[in-house]
Amino acid sequence: MAKMQRWRRSRSAGEGTPSEEAHEVDLTVDEPDPSSDLPAGALDDAEAVATVDVDEPGEEELAAELVAETEVAEDAAADGETEYAGEDAEYAGEEDLERPPLPHVPDRSGLSGWLFGGRNPADVVPLQLLQAAHAKQAITTALAMGLVAAVAGRPAREAGVVLVTVLVGQTILGWHNDIVDRQRDQAHGLTGKPIAAGRLEVGTAWYAIVVAFLLLIPLATTTGVRAGAFYVASVAVAMLGNIVLRTGFLSWWSWAASFALLPAYLSYGGWGGKAVGSPPEPAIVALAALLGIGIHFMRAVWGLVADHEDGWTYLPLKLGLKLGATRLLALSTLFTVGVVVALAVVGARVGLSR
Repeated sequence: MAKMQRWRRSRSAGEGTPSEEAHEVDLTVDEPDPSSDLPAGALDDAEAVATVDVDEPGEEELAAELVAETEVAEDAAADGETEYAGEDAEYAGEEDLERPPLPHVPDRSGLSGWLFGGRNPADVVPLQLLQAAHAKQAITTALAMGLVAAVAGRPAREAGVVLVTVLVGQTILGWHNDIVDRQRDQAHGLTGKPIAAGRLEVGTAWYAIVVAFLLLIPLATTTGVRAGAFYVASVAVAMLGNIVLRTGFLSWWSWAASFALLPAYLSYGGWGGKAVGSPPEPAIVALAALLGIGIHFMRAVWGLVADHEDGWTYLPLKLGLKLGATRLLALSTLFTVGVVVALAVVGARVGLSR
């Protein structure tokens, strides 16, 4: 058999450019059998009119092939786009992780936004200092001292100076106490302590103490240099009590000593720093020392559990383990009230000073 080849160009469905695609076809010519009865010239005629059998697809088959090729090309393109999209998303994710956070824009809506510039009140340093100052104890002690000064016959302006002076001194003691106890407060999870929580820097608290001392000295000496010296000494003793002999049996010593110095501050006081005054009555000094001990026991009741966990052995804890916290609080309150009444009676009879 004789064979012939025919080539046909087809168009690619993907890019629309021609591509070489060969279709091999067989042109078969049946050679006559020599034994047949055909004449000799019939062979040449047969070759001339040989039927060409070309296996060429029709229009429907070409359309189907084109559709199939188009689908394959679209699938490949979709896969490529998906892959690129995945890479872009991954890159965008990495970009988001590395991008620095946007600066905080304060919310200035509402009263707190207007007062604090949109900041959280817990992040405002003056409010943190106020929270660390043991404000309740400071205000209560200052009001009590101002009232005692007024009852003792001091003019209103002197009683006011006494109140402000004691308020500043008690604020210093509150800050110092929170600085000393910051690790214990943090270990026990006390959230109301800004220094222990890390919201207020220790350096900031120390700076506030120094500034408050610079304010305390002229305030205390306003009613007399000797009187001012007694009050500053009272604050210094209380600060020392935050560190020395605090956890043992003699934990009450600093409370007794610091409160015992307060009557001298009042008895030696006068206006303008020129008053000489006179020493306080010994009975008043003794009762003031007992008042400090009573307040120490009342305050210690609220921290007995934490102090016991830390291994403290001070007197309020020993009594609390024997009597119970509730009974100890009741007895401490009764003792303190009794001392206050005794101070009022003795002060009315003999006065504050000799």
